[in-house]
Amino acid sequence: MRRGLSSSEREPVSEMWIVDTLTRLIFGDVDHFDSRESLVIDAFRSVDANVLRDTPAQMGDYLRNLGVREMIHLVTRIRTQIDSDASAMLGDATAGLATLHRRGTL
Repeated sequence: MRRGLSSSEREPVSEMWIVDTLTRLIFGDVDHFDSRESLVIDAFRSVDANVLRDTPAQMGDYLRNLGVREMIHLVTRIRTQIDSDASAMLGDATAGLATLHRRGTL
């Protein structure tokens, strides 16, 4: 049985959530990630080819070597990627609903 999302997991991903997730990676706290943290990690892999196939521990090593400006830029790129993915998913869902409506099945 699939569990429902907690109220905190249903909220939009903020820059603070991104920073918190990256901080967990930096400090090696990589045992378990909730759905929002997994979303951040997936977006990180999407925006930086250097970590595409890395384990979370390797991603933490990579992050430890970034400067402050690089980290700020990375957070912005991750946020943009997450927002872009959400917009694409919403567009796909809207198109699907329009198709069902045209077919008279909705």
